[in-house]
Amino acid sequence: MMASINGKRVAFLATDGVEEVEYTEPRKAVESAGGTAELISIKNGEIQAVNHMDKAGTYPVEKSVSDADPADYDALVLPGGVANPDFLRADSDAVRFVRDFVSAGKPVAAICHGPWTLIEAGVVEGRTLTSWPSLRTDLVNAGATWVDEEVHVDNGLVTSRKPDDLPAFCKAMIAEIAA
Repeated sequence: MMASINGKRVAFLATDGVEEVEYTEPRKAVESAGGTAELISIKNGEIQAVNHMDKAGTYPVEKSVSDADPADYDALVLPGGVANPDFLRADSDAVRFVRDFVSAGKPVAAICHGPWTLIEAGVVEGRTLTSWPSLRTDLVNAGATWVDEEVHVDNGLVTSRKPDDLPAFCKAMIAEIAA
């Protein structure tokens, strides 16, 4: 049984190329635990999710990141997919949004390639994270310590490696949001 996060608002920052299950499963976990999830993106309309490299479902964007205020949310989730965080890290509003969450000390959960946006925001130095293995060098070069673990929690920063880690990722994410 997961902790309750009744009344908590959780921003999901994603765009085209988001790994579908890394968006849908954490969102279900937030909603099942009583929280409110909101999809924030760098574009309006809907985003195209993927299952690895193949197109999957589309999801309606609930707010543009340029109009979103981190103060309105209790936590942030950064799903992976290869293209999604690469697009996000090239958008100054998305990078600012992520940086503001970390600066405010709010829980941030990133899975797979999601930490690329954390690197761009300049918030991983001195932190310990896990990720998809190909991000190891990027994280180390940005001043982080990389570990190969199913889930790692570092002072409110929850990270996991891949879709197989989603059960542990969701459990740790909800626990951090509830704390």
